[in-house]
Amino acid sequence: MPLFFQPIIQHIQHKKMQHRQSHIQCQTRTSNKLWLASGTLLLAAFTSSQTVMADDEVRDQFNPVRTAVNSQSIAPDARAGGIGDVGAATDPDVHSQYWNPAKYPFTISRAGFAINYTPWLRKLTTGIALLNATGYVRLGDYQALSASVRYFTLGEVDASKGITVKPYEMSVDAAYSRMLSEKFSAAVALRYMYSDITGHYDDNTSAGSAFAADIALYYNTYLMMGQRECQLAWGLNINNIGSKISYGDDRSYFIPTNLRLGLSYMIPLNEYNRISFAADVNKLLVPSMPLQKADELDEDYQERLDREYYNKSSISGIFSSFGDSERGFKGEMEELQWSIGAEYTYNDKFTLRAGYHHESKMQGNRKYATVGAGFRMNVMSIDAGYVIATSASNPLDQTLRVSLAFDMDGIRDLFGKRR
Repeated sequence: MPLFFQPIIQHIQHKKMQHRQSHIQCQTRTSNKLWLASGTLLLAAFTSSQTVMADDEVRDQFNPVRTAVNSQSIAPDARAGGIGDVGAATDPDVHSQYWNPAKYPFTISRAGFAINYTPWLRKLTTGIALLNATGYVRLGDYQALSASVRYFTLGEVDASKGITVKPYEMSVDAAYSRMLSEKFSAAVALRYMYSDITGHYDDNTSAGSAFAADIALYYNTYLMMGQRECQLAWGLNINNIGSKISYGDDRSYFIPTNLRLGLSYMIPLNEYNRISFAADVNKLLVPSMPLQKADELDEDYQERLDREYYNKSSISGIFSSFGDSERGFKGEMEELQWSIGAEYTYNDKFTLRAGYHHESKMQGNRKYATVGAGFRMNVMSIDAGYVIATSASNPLDQTLRVSLAFDMDGIRDLFGKRR
């Protein structure tokens, strides 16, 4: 059985023994449910950090921020996947719904649609994948509507003899964006999330759902660098501000509320060639789970967890996510993830990309380089992105993303020419 599915099997087996377990064991089972909900990314974080676990200090202080519905944190498109998972301030495109929907009013085309496919954790197992579809339409010159659908499947899991479950997560969202000036825009998005992590195995488990909202800003301007008119842009997106999620027990879990801040700079080399540089910084606006003290009894620790963590509201969690690290300022800085990337474009038709993503070893040690390429025609564009792990035992290594996007203006022009 692949390592990824062990928490699922353990969770189901614990459910079978529910009536024979003590209160403390029930608390443990509930904790396992959180890890199950967080399985995809937390397992990746843990696996990539195993080479560091031999050090006692790292082992004792390893405390990644835990969230449920972690499929929401997976970048869906190949363009951003090729430049290190950067997207808050890059050139507006059809994939802006995930990165920063405030970019849509600045798109050249008036409408677009894209589908994305990402096989996930192929180094560990098969059958796990993310499918995403997104689209937008501009309303006049100053505003736009956009929407996306996301489906994350964990494949088929043999829970016990003769029983197969199909855990999955999905979400649907819609956004409205508007220019507030010639250089500045803002957007608001609403999202519904559904997470079925046990496949309705029995009556003691249930699927969870949550509602959330995004607030996004985007600004771009032009600067002269010698004889070249360069584009400078910054973007901000606070996404998944919303309710917590529950799976049928007495506890509720934080969804991945995230703060993303980005900067980009585009330099036109000549009439046909240009190069862009971009960087993003991310911080999960979720409190860190308190670690058990050396002299603390299990019962006391569980009570403190409920009081200081599980019973905390999502809004309170956002504010307490700043300054709650047991490692002080250093720990807070370790919670930041950053990405950098570069993109070369020839004649708006062919693109080469490269990037790098960094995460502290205390938060998971997901460090990887990315490469990608894209080809654009009048009607559609095809992009691919590839992950190359730079840390040992990283299950994200060799992850491939593929995107297919359609330009509605190009399709309309094509049919117009045929007439």
